[in-house]
Amino acid sequence: PENQTLASITFQNYFRLYDKLSGMTGTASTEADEFMDIYGLDVLEIPTNTSVAREDHDDEIYRTLEEKMNAVIDLIEDCRGRKQPVLVGTTSIEKSEALADMLKKKKIPHNVLNARYHEQEAQIIAQAGVPGAVTIATNMAGRGTDIQLGGNLDMRLATEIDAGLADDKTQTLTAKITQEVETAKQEALTAGGLCVVGTERHESRRIDNQLRGRSGRQGDPGRSHFFLSLEDDLMRIFGTDRMDGMLQRLGLQEGEAIVHPWINKALERAQKKVEARNFDIRKNILKFDDVMNDQRKVVFEQRLEFMNSENLSGTIEEMRHSVIDDIVAAHIPPRAYPEQWDIEGLSNQINLTFNKDLPIQDWADEEGIAEEEIHSRLTEETDKMAAARAANIGPEIMRQVEKSLMLQILDQHWRDHLLTLEHLRQVVGLRGYGQRDPLSEYKLEGFTLFSNMLDNLRQDVTRLVMTVDVVPEPAELPQETFESGAGQEQGGTENPAGAQAVGNKIPRNAACPCGSGKKYKHCHGRAY
Repeated sequence: PENQTLASITFQNYFRLYDKLSGMTGTASTEADEFMDIYGLDVLEIPTNTSVAREDHDDEIYRTLEEKMNAVIDLIEDCRGRKQPVLVGTTSIEKSEALADMLKKKKIPHNVLNARYHEQEAQIIAQAGVPGAVTIATNMAGRGTDIQLGGNLDMRLATEIDAGLADDKTQTLTAKITQEVETAKQEALTAGGLCVVGTERHESRRIDNQLRGRSGRQGDPGRSHFFLSLEDDLMRIFGTDRMDGMLQRLGLQEGEAIVHPWINKALERAQKKVEARNFDIRKNILKFDDVMNDQRKVVFEQRLEFMNSENLSGTIEEMRHSVIDDIVAAHIPPRAYPEQWDIEGLSNQINLTFNKDLPIQDWADEEGIAEEEIHSRLTEETDKMAAARAANIGPEIMRQVEKSLMLQILDQHWRDHLLTLEHLRQVVGLRGYGQRDPLSEYKLEGFTLFSNMLDNLRQDVTRLVMTVDVVPEPAELPQETFESGAGQEQGGTENPAGAQAVGNKIPRNAACPCGSGKKYKHCHGRAY
């Protein structure tokens, strides 16, 4: 595939890796059940420092999107006329820019806060509490910034006072800016504080509460309005076609809104249904990921152990013996008669895995030989082969080769396993049509796939460790050797293969003295 997942983990399982979890937010109470089910965390509500003076108005519902947006514009104009700062919340960047276009046509100054212009956001938030300011925000969740009435004093001091300014001028300018901010704050307080306008209900009550909570901080006055239309995504849950017809029959005029506490409760119930559905989706995803998470822990703990180990020869030996166990069990079934043994298949598999043609047929022809004896001889012979390879290559180099092969093969098999599990995850839901639980099926097949991966890992590691060739790097020869080789090639005379060097000249078809095993003309004898 063009893109392949190397590793994956859900946020929930990532957070659960920590021994201790805690957090603080103003909107956790609506998600208390999820915190308990997923993380085992209780949600405690701490009383506010000062009483909330914000006035939360009932939702206003309009028939069409156009009517709703016109009502939003009217409220913004009313607030600007009284010098009241306004924060307008939208659900997407496209909707925030559409509202900005409408404000431009009305020639209403405004700022847009939609995470598209990061370098300007701090300045926009700092000025959102200035009297008469209009700020459009896509999502106020996680901003971590209070909108201060009158503007942010620290931000103004940092941007308007030059660091190289004299002390007396700095003090004078600081006092002036402080007085301006205080005057603006009193003006904003007199106008009613920050007015929060929601242009649509989110699927989650938490997001709405985060937007609404930007107003009325620390006892400040404020108010919040939410404007909805029958064309909003959340309202479609109610079956807006029938509702629209009913409202027209009841005589609802264009531009007229429905406002009633019952509507608020009905919307809250709809949001709870959507939240419950989304929670079930997340919980179901987590159940499937828990299967992979158990396997992930095993693989990464083993990989970390390999990384920290300087000598994997013991692990390699265990793998080799396990592979022999599997090969013998596959071709010599337990309690089977010798006539039922698949000696040819056993010989071929041993030759393929260990690159050695052992006299297994001769062993099997011996009178009274048992399965255990063949198994013992195979183990003994392969141990000798491994020891001989280590002695030939060098113990230190062999340890490096074993570690490198182990990590590379483990990573490759884990990547392939993740891809296989993803394919299984995509199709296992169809098992439900056969009256089978997809999660149980995923667990069973996932365990089988994981066991097969470990078997293949042992086989590949054993085969490559026993068959890999270690080629030494070509040694650097003196410069005169290159010159003599080049001169010999230019002469056009080739000596037969295996001819001896005369003086300091090396025949082009002779073996290169660097030990690479190549002919000199293909190695250090090439013209440079």
